[in-house]
Amino acid sequence: MQLFTPSVICIVALPWLVAPTVGQTLPTAEPSEVGLSAERLDGVGPTVQKLIDDEKVAGVVTIIARRGKVAQFETYGMMDREAKRPMRKDTIFRIYSMTKPITSTAVMMLCDEGKLKLDDPVSRYLPELEGMKTAEGNAAAKSREMSVRDLLRHTSGLPNNATVDGIFRREGVKRISECTLKQCVENLHRVPLRSEPGTEWYYSIATDVLARLVEVASGKPFDEFLTERIFEPLGMKDTGFVVPAEKLDRFAVNYGPKPGGGLRMTDAPATSRFTRRPKFFSGGGGLVSTATDYMRFCLMLADKGTLDGKRLLKAETVEQMTRNQLAEPLMPIDFASTKRDGFGFGLGFSVCVERSKWEPAARVGEYGWFGSTSTHFWISPKDDLVVIILTQGTFELDIVERAVKPLVYGAIVED
Repeated sequence: MQLFTPSVICIVALPWLVAPTVGQTLPTAEPSEVGLSAERLDGVGPTVQKLIDDEKVAGVVTIIARRGKVAQFETYGMMDREAKRPMRKDTIFRIYSMTKPITSTAVMMLCDEGKLKLDDPVSRYLPELEGMKTAEGNAAAKSREMSVRDLLRHTSGLPNNATVDGIFRREGVKRISECTLKQCVENLHRVPLRSEPGTEWYYSIATDVLARLVEVASGKPFDEFLTERIFEPLGMKDTGFVVPAEKLDRFAVNYGPKPGGGLRMTDAPATSRFTRRPKFFSGGGGLVSTATDYMRFCLMLADKGTLDGKRLLKAETVEQMTRNQLAEPLMPIDFASTKRDGFGFGLGFSVCVERSKWEPAARVGEYGWFGSTSTHFWISPKDDLVVIILTQGTFELDIVERAVKPLVYGAIVED
């Protein structure tokens, strides 16, 4: 599948990064100290620069970490082409669906605390979702209702956001962006399920339902829960649903394809919707973040739930989240009518279960996800490696990831 992307940030988690924002630090190391070849990593720069020169992307940040230490953190291109402002290490990006792993982490924290149970029907916590039916009018609970686990692994039977939005408008209720999470979920009874829960993998509105589940189980608004329980403990100072005025100079311009080739501005920082507090706090795609912030989140995952001595998740919970949860008939996952051969899905992440032609450089056991502006991250437990790619536009969805991934894995010289 192709989307149109103009700028990219690539992040790999290692323990030696000094973050650009005051009060944020990450451990750092020379590549050789963590079993990486500096010479081979140097190949990332020219590869990314060619994408910029060809106007495939506007700017890129790459950060690579191994064994808990950052061994590479570079910037390329422009965060604002029109103003000729170079990309910065602390540039703020729209991460869209890279919000989903954070939402899933919030849900699993509540599972660890006994406030949610994975195999409980969702209607136990959100009774308005009891008795949902398929488009044919069949009761969705003919075999069973959707569970919390179904929402996390996208087997709930729910349709995608665009479908839900269309039905809401047809039914004369507020569109999703005009609803609160509570109002959105209360109106979902108007929406038929695509299929019975557990019978199909489909990328849906499920993670936004999870955001509402967090509110109900925790007794806190979703944005407050994320701030208090995840962002503040992890030191993610620039992650949230709004870019405040004092940070606008670090907010990247968003770009899209220009007819005839090249890039055009699609979202200017000063007028972006991300400068205003939303009514709908989307757990599926509402956050902005930076390379450093998201690295801190990934380092927590890579260290089985802890960072800087603070534990967010049990180690066994992280292992469960990052293990394929799909039965063989539901694989490979099929995103935007493109089969991702070799990939299943865990509780919030795609998981590579075998080598395939879809992404030949991927390692078995690797997990991660992406955002619609070509942001990516992946973590390879076997290699003790974290890589994050953040971009600033909708071009080819995985153009930078595919270019960079074989170079990063090829730089490993010590297992």
